[in-house]
Amino acid sequence: MLSQMLPVSIFAILLVFSRVGAVMMLMPGIGDVVVPQRYRLILALLLSFLLSEALTLPPMPGDAGTFCALVGSEVIIGIFLGVMIRIMTAALDAAGVIMSLQMGLAMAQIFDPGAAQQNVITGVFLSMIGGLLIFLTDTHHLLLRGIANSYGVFVPGASLPVGDFADSMAHVTAASFRLALELSSPFVVMGILLNVVLGLVSRLMPQLQLFMVIMPLQLIGGLAILAGTLLAVMTWFLDDFTRALQSLLPG
Repeated sequence: MLSQMLPVSIFAILLVFSRVGAVMMLMPGIGDVVVPQRYRLILALLLSFLLSEALTLPPMPGDAGTFCALVGSEVIIGIFLGVMIRIMTAALDAAGVIMSLQMGLAMAQIFDPGAAQQNVITGVFLSMIGGLLIFLTDTHHLLLRGIANSYGVFVPGASLPVGDFADSMAHVTAASFRLALELSSPFVVMGILLNVVLGLVSRLMPQLQLFMVIMPLQLIGGLAILAGTLLAVMTWFLDDFTRALQSLLPG
């Protein structure tokens, strides 16, 4: 019997760890590749131990097949929650890409420590500030409370709401892209105006080397707009991110 091989307390911790560990693997900041895996593991185990004492969990199944199915469903729920949170924060990266295109910095790429790959410089800049503000404003406490409250929405042992998963994923992805466009809207307006001016000047003065004149103005204007709107952009992101978390993770 499985109950004779695995103590009940260890089963409870393992069941909670299946969901919590999957969320921690994808959570912004904590789940970044620059964070040592040992620290993430210790934090996930600590949270699993605390939650296992406070939650009402299903009894230990008697056979290994039911046990694997139960643990697998918890891992799927954790991955779903982690991916949803990661999509929300991806709005900053998408906004940075749009900004870089309008500023003429699309080819200026640096190493992104969060994604461990090359990314546009404005996207890395906004993503790092966003992750820092999530911890400075204690928004990560909302993430941790949401993980605990998710057990009231996704009850362990119940059937997976696959349809609700797909619907929520589509809505969050659309909302993230909408937020990215809203955050980068000043740069989109700047790009449209510059292209209109470029077209008019090219008609009036065909002999003028327009790109030699427009590129410095585009870069300087983009940096000036970024400096002037950075506070509003990050405040807007944090407010929208908090509202999205509250709707995704009740409580």
